[in-house]
Amino acid sequence: MTSERNAPTHLVGTRPERLNAIPSVWGACVLDNRSGEVLTFRSLVTVLATGGCGQIYLHTTNPAIATGDGVAMAYRASAAIGNMEFIQFHPTTLYHPQGRSFLISEAVRGEGAILKLKDGTPFMDQYHPLASLAPRDVVARAIDAELKRSGDEFVYLDLTHLPPDEIRDRFPHIYTRCRQFGLDITREPIPIVPAAHYSCGGVVTDLEARTSLARLFAAGEVACSGVHGANRLASNSLLEALVFADHAAARTRELLAEDGFSLGDLPGLAADCTPANDARRQTNEVSPEFLRHMRLLVQTLMWTHVGIVRSNHRLSQALRELRILESAVETLYQSSRISEELLEIRNLVTVGKLIVESALIRHESRGLHFNVDYPERDDQEWVRDTLLRRAPVQE
Repeated sequence: MTSERNAPTHLVGTRPERLNAIPSVWGACVLDNRSGEVLTFRSLVTVLATGGCGQIYLHTTNPAIATGDGVAMAYRASAAIGNMEFIQFHPTTLYHPQGRSFLISEAVRGEGAILKLKDGTPFMDQYHPLASLAPRDVVARAIDAELKRSGDEFVYLDLTHLPPDEIRDRFPHIYTRCRQFGLDITREPIPIVPAAHYSCGGVVTDLEARTSLARLFAAGEVACSGVHGANRLASNSLLEALVFADHAAARTRELLAEDGFSLGDLPGLAADCTPANDARRQTNEVSPEFLRHMRLLVQTLMWTHVGIVRSNHRLSQALRELRILESAVETLYQSSRISEELLEIRNLVTVGKLIVESALIRHESRGLHFNVDYPERDDQEWVRDTLLRRAPVQE
Protein backbone atom coordinates (compact mmCIF):
# COMPACT_ATOMS: atom_id res chain seq x y z
CA MET A 1 0.00 0.00 0.00
CA THR A 2 1.19 3.51 -0.75
CA SER A 3 -0.21 6.80 0.51
CA GLU A 4 -0.83 9.23 -2.35
CA ARG A 5 -1.31 12.37 -0.30
CA ASN A 6 -0.67 14.77 -3.16
CA ALA A 7 -2.83 13.04 -5.74
CA PRO A 8 -5.52 15.11 -7.48
CA THR A 9 -8.90 15.41 -5.80
CA HIS A 10 -10.50 13.52 -8.72
CA LEU A 11 -8.83 11.35 -11.32
CA VAL A 12 -10.25 13.54 -14.06
CA GLY A 13 -8.60 13.07 -17.43
CA THR A 14 -7.16 9.65 -16.66
CA ARG A 15 -9.62 7.72 -18.78
CA PRO A 16 -7.71 4.81 -20.41
CA GLU A 17 -8.39 4.94 -24.14
CA ARG A 18 -6.71 1.73 -25.26
CA LEU A 19 -7.66 -1.89 -24.65
CA ASN A 20 -4.18 -2.62 -23.31
CA ALA A 21 -4.30 0.07 -20.66
CA ILE A 22 -2.57 -1.25 -17.51
CA PRO A 23 -4.01 -2.27 -15.19
CA SER A 24 -7.38 -3.25 -16.63
CA VAL A 25 -10.35 -5.14 -15.20
CA TRP A 26 -11.67 -7.96 -17.35
CA GLY A 27 -14.46 -9.35 -15.20
CA ALA A 28 -14.83 -10.97 -11.80
CA CYS A 29 -14.83 -14.21 -9.86
CA VAL A 30 -18.21 -14.72 -8.20
CA LEU A 31 -19.43 -17.14 -5.53
CA ASP A 32 -22.67 -18.95 -6.39
CA ASN A 33 -24.34 -19.22 -2.97
CA ARG A 34 -26.61 -22.03 -4.10
CA SER A 35 -23.97 -24.38 -5.50
CA GLY A 36 -20.94 -23.15 -3.57
CA GLU A 37 -18.98 -22.85 -6.82
CA VAL A 38 -16.69 -19.94 -7.64
CA LEU A 39 -17.53 -18.87 -11.18
CA THR A 40 -15.45 -16.72 -13.51
CA PHE A 41 -17.23 -14.02 -15.50
CA ARG A 42 -15.24 -12.25 -18.21
CA SER A 43 -16.44 -8.84 -19.29
CA LEU A 44 -15.40 -5.88 -21.41
CA VAL A 45 -16.71 -3.52 -18.70
CA THR A 46 -17.31 -4.06 -14.97
CA VAL A 47 -19.42 -1.79 -12.75
CA LEU A 48 -19.29 -1.82 -8.95
CA ALA A 49 -22.62 -0.99 -7.30
CA THR A 50 -22.24 -2.93 -4.06
CA GLY A 51 -23.26 -0.27 -1.54
CA GLY A 52 -21.63 0.76 1.69
CA CYS A 53 -19.74 -0.79 4.60
CA GLY A 54 -21.85 -0.04 7.67
CA GLN A 55 -21.65 -3.64 8.88
CA ILE A 56 -18.04 -2.95 9.88
CA TYR A 57 -19.55 -1.38 13.03
CA LEU A 58 -21.46 -2.91 15.93
CA HIS A 59 -24.36 -0.49 15.40
CA THR A 60 -25.47 0.53 11.91
CA THR A 61 -28.52 1.56 9.95
CA ASN A 62 -27.20 -0.39 6.97
CA PRO A 63 -28.64 -3.73 5.77
CA ALA A 64 -26.80 -6.98 6.45
CA ILE A 65 -25.27 -7.00 2.94
CA ALA A 66 -23.38 -3.71 3.47
CA THR A 67 -20.03 -5.37 4.18
CA GLY A 68 -17.80 -3.20 1.98
CA ASP A 69 -17.31 -5.93 -0.62
CA GLY A 70 -16.82 -3.60 -3.58
CA VAL A 71 -14.28 -1.40 -1.80
CA ALA A 72 -12.30 -4.44 -0.62
CA MET A 73 -12.30 -6.08 -4.06
CA ALA A 74 -11.25 -2.87 -5.78
CA TYR A 75 -8.46 -2.29 -3.27
CA ARG A 76 -7.08 -5.79 -3.78
CA ALA A 77 -7.11 -5.10 -7.53
CA SER A 78 -5.02 -1.94 -6.85
CA ALA A 79 -7.73 0.65 -7.46
CA ALA A 80 -7.36 3.98 -5.65
CA ILE A 81 -9.47 4.18 -2.49
CA GLY A 82 -10.29 7.57 -0.99
CA ASN A 83 -11.54 9.26 2.19
CA MET A 84 -12.44 6.14 4.12
CA GLU A 85 -12.05 7.99 7.43
CA PHE A 86 -15.26 9.94 6.78
CA ILE A 87 -17.99 7.67 8.20
CA GLN A 88 -21.29 9.37 8.99
CA PHE A 89 -23.02 8.24 12.18
CA HIS A 90 -26.73 8.81 12.69
CA PRO A 91 -27.17 9.91 16.31
CA THR A 92 -30.46 8.16 17.07
CA THR A 93 -31.21 4.56 16.15
CA LEU A 94 -33.36 2.24 18.21
CA TYR A 95 -31.45 0.15 20.74
CA HIS A 96 -33.27 -3.18 20.62
CA PRO A 97 -32.13 -6.72 19.73
CA GLN A 98 -34.74 -7.02 16.96
CA GLY A 99 -34.57 -3.44 15.74
CA ARG A 100 -30.89 -2.59 15.65
CA SER A 101 -31.01 -0.89 12.25
CA PHE A 102 -34.23 1.07 12.82
CA LEU A 103 -33.55 4.76 12.43
CA ILE A 104 -35.34 7.31 14.63
CA SER A 105 -35.72 10.36 12.42
CA GLU A 106 -34.06 13.63 13.38
CA ALA A 107 -37.52 15.13 12.98
CA VAL A 108 -38.35 13.62 16.38
CA ARG A 109 -35.78 15.93 17.98
CA GLY A 110 -37.08 18.73 15.82
CA GLU A 111 -40.55 18.16 17.27
CA GLY A 112 -39.20 18.59 20.80
CA ALA A 113 -37.86 15.22 21.96
CA ILE A 114 -35.16 15.51 24.62
CA LEU A 115 -32.01 13.43 24.92
CA LYS A 116 -31.56 12.04 28.44
CA LEU A 117 -29.29 9.73 30.36
CA LYS A 118 -30.67 6.47 31.74
CA ASP A 119 -31.39 8.20 35.05
CA GLY A 120 -33.55 10.76 33.22
CA THR A 121 -31.06 13.66 33.26
CA PRO A 122 -30.93 15.82 30.09
CA PHE A 123 -27.32 16.30 28.94
CA MET A 124 -27.16 18.04 25.57
CA ASP A 125 -27.08 21.55 27.05
CA GLN A 126 -23.50 20.77 28.15
CA TYR A 127 -22.43 20.25 24.52
CA HIS A 128 -24.25 22.84 22.38
CA PRO A 129 -26.41 25.96 22.83
CA LEU A 130 -29.21 24.26 20.88
CA ALA A 131 -29.16 21.30 23.28
CA SER A 132 -31.13 18.40 21.74
CA LEU A 133 -31.57 20.38 18.52
CA ALA A 134 -27.82 20.44 17.85
CA PRO A 135 -26.48 19.18 14.47
CA ARG A 136 -26.30 15.42 14.07
CA ASP A 137 -22.49 15.15 14.27
CA VAL A 138 -22.46 17.15 17.52
CA VAL A 139 -25.26 15.01 18.96
CA ALA A 140 -23.54 11.78 17.94
CA ARG A 141 -20.26 12.84 19.60
CA ALA A 142 -22.09 13.95 22.75
CA ILE A 143 -23.91 10.63 23.09
CA ASP A 144 -20.67 8.78 22.46
CA ALA A 145 -18.95 10.78 25.20
CA GLU A 146 -21.73 10.08 27.69
CA LEU A 147 -21.78 6.36 26.92
CA LYS A 148 -18.01 6.14 27.34
CA ARG A 149 -18.22 8.07 30.61
CA SER A 150 -21.08 6.05 32.12
CA GLY A 151 -20.44 2.64 30.59
CA ASP A 152 -24.12 2.47 29.62
CA GLU A 153 -25.20 0.86 26.36
CA PHE A 154 -27.73 3.51 25.36
CA VAL A 155 -29.34 6.84 26.22
CA TYR A 156 -32.96 7.88 25.93
CA LEU A 157 -34.82 10.06 23.44
CA ASP A 158 -37.85 11.25 25.39
CA LEU A 159 -40.98 12.76 23.86
CA THR A 160 -43.47 11.63 26.54
CA HIS A 161 -44.04 15.28 27.48
CA LEU A 162 -45.79 15.80 24.13
CA PRO A 163 -49.51 15.05 23.60
CA PRO A 164 -49.96 11.34 22.66
CA ASP A 165 -52.21 12.12 19.69
CA GLU A 166 -49.62 14.53 18.34
CA ILE A 167 -46.89 11.87 18.58
CA ARG A 168 -49.01 9.28 16.77
CA ASP A 169 -50.05 11.76 14.07
CA ARG A 170 -46.57 13.15 13.42
CA PHE A 171 -44.64 9.88 13.62
CA PRO A 172 -47.01 7.05 12.71
CA HIS A 173 -44.31 4.75 11.33
CA ILE A 174 -41.96 5.21 14.28
CA TYR A 175 -44.85 4.76 16.71
CA THR A 176 -46.08 1.58 15.01
CA ARG A 177 -42.61 0.11 14.62
CA CYS A 178 -41.71 0.71 18.26
CA ARG A 179 -45.03 -0.82 19.35
CA GLN A 180 -44.01 -3.97 17.48
CA PHE A 181 -41.05 -4.14 19.84
CA GLY A 182 -43.25 -3.62 22.90
CA LEU A 183 -42.40 0.07 23.29
CA ASP A 184 -45.08 2.77 23.58
CA ILE A 185 -43.25 5.99 22.79
CA THR A 186 -46.17 8.10 24.08
CA ARG A 187 -45.59 6.67 27.57
CA GLU A 188 -41.90 5.70 27.74
CA PRO A 189 -38.66 7.12 26.31
CA ILE A 190 -36.96 5.51 23.32
CA PRO A 191 -33.63 3.77 24.02
CA ILE A 192 -31.25 4.95 21.32
CA VAL A 193 -27.62 4.66 20.27
CA PRO A 194 -25.66 6.28 17.43
CA ALA A 195 -25.06 4.03 14.43
CA ALA A 196 -22.87 4.00 11.34
CA HIS A 197 -25.00 5.43 8.58
CA TYR A 198 -23.08 6.41 5.44
CA SER A 199 -19.55 6.19 4.04
CA CYS A 200 -18.38 9.28 2.15
CA GLY A 201 -15.29 7.39 1.02
CA GLY A 202 -14.89 4.47 -1.32
CA VAL A 203 -13.47 3.59 -4.72
CA VAL A 204 -12.21 6.85 -6.20
CA THR A 205 -13.95 7.87 -9.42
CA ASP A 206 -13.89 10.86 -11.71
CA LEU A 207 -17.08 12.74 -12.58
CA GLU A 208 -17.93 10.08 -15.18
CA ALA A 209 -17.86 7.20 -12.63
CA ARG A 210 -14.53 5.90 -14.00
CA THR A 211 -12.15 4.42 -11.44
CA SER A 212 -8.34 4.40 -11.58
CA LEU A 213 -8.48 0.95 -13.24
CA ALA A 214 -9.32 0.73 -16.92
CA ARG A 215 -12.83 -0.59 -17.66
CA LEU A 216 -13.90 -0.51 -14.01
CA PHE A 217 -16.70 1.89 -13.02
CA ALA A 218 -18.29 2.52 -9.62
CA ALA A 219 -21.55 4.19 -8.60
CA GLY A 220 -23.42 4.67 -5.35
CA GLU A 221 -22.05 4.36 -1.84
CA VAL A 222 -19.21 2.09 -2.97
CA ALA A 223 -17.74 5.06 -4.83
CA CYS A 224 -15.86 8.13 -3.67
CA SER A 225 -17.01 10.58 -6.32
CA GLY A 226 -16.09 13.59 -4.18
CA VAL A 227 -19.52 15.21 -4.21
CA HIS A 228 -20.09 14.67 -0.47
CA GLY A 229 -16.84 16.09 0.81
CA ALA A 230 -16.22 15.23 4.46
CA ASN A 231 -19.85 15.18 5.63
CA ARG A 232 -22.76 14.08 3.45
CA LEU A 233 -25.90 16.21 3.41
CA ALA A 234 -29.14 14.31 3.88
CA SER A 235 -30.56 12.60 0.78
CA ASN A 236 -27.71 13.65 -1.54
CA SER A 237 -26.61 10.03 -1.83
CA LEU A 238 -29.69 8.95 -3.80
CA LEU A 239 -29.17 11.71 -6.37
CA GLU A 240 -25.47 10.86 -6.58
CA ALA A 241 -26.23 7.17 -7.22
CA LEU A 242 -28.70 8.01 -10.01
CA VAL A 243 -26.45 10.54 -11.74
CA PHE A 244 -23.24 8.53 -11.60
CA ALA A 245 -24.95 5.29 -12.60
CA ASP A 246 -26.27 7.11 -15.66
CA HIS A 247 -22.78 8.44 -16.42
CA ALA A 248 -21.31 4.93 -16.05
CA ALA A 249 -23.89 3.54 -18.47
CA ALA A 250 -23.21 6.30 -21.00
CA ARG A 251 -19.44 5.87 -20.84
CA THR A 252 -19.84 2.09 -21.11
CA ARG A 253 -21.83 2.45 -24.32
CA GLU A 254 -19.18 4.76 -25.76
CA LEU A 255 -16.35 2.45 -24.73
CA LEU A 256 -17.94 -0.62 -26.27
CA ALA A 257 -18.70 1.25 -29.49
CA GLU A 258 -15.09 2.39 -29.76
CA ASP A 259 -13.48 -0.97 -29.01
CA GLY A 260 -14.69 -3.28 -31.71
CA PHE A 261 -13.59 -6.11 -29.40
CA SER A 262 -15.55 -9.18 -28.35
CA LEU A 263 -15.33 -11.44 -25.32
CA GLY A 264 -13.20 -13.81 -27.36
CA ASP A 265 -10.50 -11.14 -27.59
CA LEU A 266 -10.13 -10.84 -23.81
CA PRO A 267 -7.06 -12.04 -21.94
CA GLY A 268 -7.53 -14.62 -19.20
CA LEU A 269 -8.24 -13.41 -15.70
CA ALA A 270 -5.45 -13.35 -13.13
CA ALA A 271 -4.53 -16.78 -11.82
CA ASP A 272 -4.90 -15.62 -8.23
CA CYS A 273 -8.50 -14.50 -8.70
CA THR A 274 -9.43 -17.21 -6.21
CA PRO A 275 -7.31 -19.83 -4.43
CA ALA A 276 -6.88 -23.27 -5.96
CA ASN A 277 -10.07 -25.29 -5.76
CA ASP A 278 -8.46 -28.48 -4.47
CA ALA A 279 -9.96 -31.41 -2.56
CA ARG A 280 -8.50 -30.30 0.78
CA ARG A 281 -10.21 -26.92 0.45
CA GLN A 282 -13.58 -28.55 -0.23
CA THR A 283 -13.43 -30.67 2.93
CA ASN A 284 -12.08 -27.90 5.20
CA GLU A 285 -15.22 -25.89 5.95
CA VAL A 286 -15.04 -23.10 8.50
CA SER A 287 -17.83 -23.10 11.09
CA PRO A 288 -20.35 -20.30 10.44
CA GLU A 289 -20.50 -19.78 14.20
CA PHE A 290 -16.74 -19.15 14.30
CA LEU A 291 -17.01 -16.67 11.42
CA ARG A 292 -19.85 -14.86 13.19
CA HIS A 293 -17.62 -14.63 16.28
CA MET A 294 -14.82 -13.11 14.19
CA ARG A 295 -17.27 -10.67 12.65
CA LEU A 296 -18.41 -9.56 16.11
CA LEU A 297 -14.78 -9.08 17.13
CA VAL A 298 -14.18 -6.77 14.16
CA GLN A 299 -17.41 -4.84 14.73
CA THR A 300 -16.71 -4.35 18.43
CA LEU A 301 -13.13 -3.28 17.75
CA MET A 302 -14.23 -0.73 15.16
CA TRP A 303 -17.03 0.57 17.38
CA THR A 304 -14.84 1.12 20.45
CA HIS A 305 -11.63 2.27 18.75
CA VAL A 306 -12.58 3.76 15.37
CA GLY A 307 -16.04 5.16 16.01
CA ILE A 308 -17.42 8.65 16.37
CA VAL A 309 -14.54 10.03 18.47
CA ARG A 310 -11.02 8.76 17.78
CA SER A 311 -7.50 9.09 19.15
CA ASN A 312 -4.07 8.17 17.85
CA HIS A 313 -3.67 5.56 20.58
CA ARG A 314 -6.95 3.81 19.85
CA LEU A 315 -6.42 3.95 16.10
CA SER A 316 -2.94 2.44 16.41
CA GLN A 317 -4.23 -0.28 18.70
CA ALA A 318 -7.06 -1.04 16.28
CA LEU A 319 -4.60 -1.32 13.40
CA ARG A 320 -2.45 -3.80 15.31
CA GLU A 321 -5.43 -5.98 16.14
CA LEU A 322 -6.84 -5.79 12.63
CA ARG A 323 -3.51 -6.97 11.22
CA ILE A 324 -3.68 -10.02 13.47
CA LEU A 325 -7.25 -10.71 12.36
CA GLU A 326 -6.30 -10.15 8.74
CA SER A 327 -3.59 -12.80 8.96
CA ALA A 328 -5.99 -15.30 10.54
CA VAL A 329 -8.74 -14.63 8.02
CA GLU A 330 -6.37 -14.84 5.07
CA THR A 331 -5.14 -18.23 6.27
CA LEU A 332 -8.72 -19.45 6.38
CA TYR A 333 -9.44 -17.99 2.95
CA GLN A 334 -6.43 -19.67 1.37
CA SER A 335 -7.11 -23.10 2.88
CA SER A 336 -10.86 -23.45 3.40
CA ARG A 337 -14.02 -23.85 1.41
CA ILE A 338 -15.24 -20.48 0.15
CA SER A 339 -18.49 -19.28 1.72
CA GLU A 340 -20.45 -16.04 1.82
CA GLU A 341 -19.59 -15.57 5.49
CA LEU A 342 -15.88 -16.12 4.87
CA LEU A 343 -15.80 -13.64 1.98
CA GLU A 344 -17.67 -11.04 4.02
CA ILE A 345 -15.38 -11.23 7.06
CA ARG A 346 -12.37 -10.99 4.74
CA ASN A 347 -13.83 -7.88 3.14
CA LEU A 348 -14.80 -6.36 6.49
CA VAL A 349 -11.26 -6.73 7.82
CA THR A 350 -9.84 -5.13 4.65
CA VAL A 351 -12.25 -2.20 4.86
CA GLY A 352 -11.62 -1.79 8.58
CA LYS A 353 -7.89 -1.45 7.89
CA LEU A 354 -8.54 1.13 5.17
CA ILE A 355 -10.67 3.21 7.55
CA VAL A 356 -8.03 3.06 10.30
CA GLU A 357 -5.09 3.78 7.99
CA SER A 358 -6.93 6.74 6.45
CA ALA A 359 -7.82 8.10 9.90
CA LEU A 360 -4.19 7.85 11.01
CA ILE A 361 -3.00 9.76 7.94
CA ARG A 362 -5.31 12.77 8.50
CA HIS A 363 -3.83 14.94 11.25
CA GLU A 364 -6.86 17.14 11.86
CA SER A 365 -10.58 16.94 12.65
CA ARG A 366 -12.86 17.63 9.70
CA GLY A 367 -16.46 16.74 8.99
CA LEU A 368 -17.15 13.19 10.06
CA HIS A 369 -13.60 12.51 11.27
CA PHE A 370 -12.89 13.71 14.82
CA ASN A 371 -9.56 12.94 16.49
CA VAL A 372 -9.00 14.24 20.03
CA ASP A 373 -5.26 14.50 19.31
CA TYR A 374 -5.96 16.89 16.40
CA PRO A 375 -9.23 18.58 17.47
CA GLU A 376 -9.03 21.52 15.06
CA ARG A 377 -9.58 21.73 11.31
CA ASP A 378 -6.45 22.55 9.33
CA ASP A 379 -7.38 24.19 6.02
CA GLN A 380 -3.79 25.06 5.21
CA GLU A 381 -2.48 21.49 5.24
CA TRP A 382 -5.44 19.10 4.88
CA VAL A 383 -7.84 20.40 2.23
CA ARG A 384 -7.20 17.28 0.19
CA ASP A 385 -8.32 13.70 -0.12
CA THR A 386 -6.81 10.78 1.75
CA LEU A 387 -5.90 8.26 -0.95
CA LEU A 388 -4.69 4.69 -0.47
CA ARG A 389 -3.64 2.33 -3.21
CA ARG A 390 -2.23 -1.15 -2.99
CA ALA A 391 0.90 -1.68 -5.06
CA PRO A 392 -0.04 -3.75 -8.14
CA VAL A 393 0.92 -7.43 -8.00
CA GLN A 394 3.82 -8.13 -10.32
CA GLU A 395 3.11 -11.01 -12.71
